[in-house]
Amino acid sequence: MAEATKTAEATKTDFEPNIVAFLCNWCSYAGADLAGTSRIQYPPNVRVIRVMCSGRVNPLFIMNALQQGADGVLISGCHPGDCHYMQGNYFARRRFNLMRNFLEYVGIEPERVRMSWVSASEGAKWKGVIEEVVEGIKSVGPMDSFKRRQLNW
Repeated sequence: MAEATKTAEATKTDFEPNIVAFLCNWCSYAGADLAGTSRIQYPPNVRVIRVMCSGRVNPLFIMNALQQGADGVLISGCHPGDCHYMQGNYFARRRFNLMRNFLEYVGIEPERVRMSWVSASEGAKWKGVIEEVVEGIKSVGPMDSFKRRQLNW
């Protein structure tokens, strides 16, 4: 029993999460790009998907990312009031809150889905957001229970 606990703890400490990030083209993607061009070091655990607006991130995108093996999802957009499409980030915030409630309802930790606001000039903030998300997902642990089953037809 003690060996199983030690193995589980070792697995959790060695765990490097896979995170999918949906970034707004106008702000968050530019902020991530600024972090890269400024050579700011941040964890390489994130796979970025650029969307035109964070308000266009469909909840099915999040579910598909989790089913395909992501341990966490980050949605990042313009600061409220600064959206290129006027109200897109308000739509994103509403969808995000509904999505977290849905995840909790189906038995998935809502901490696996995060939202942030990063502008184009906030490369250093992008680094902080990524580090916070990675540490948060590490504390929750790997997500094995929701992966889509492979069917042999």
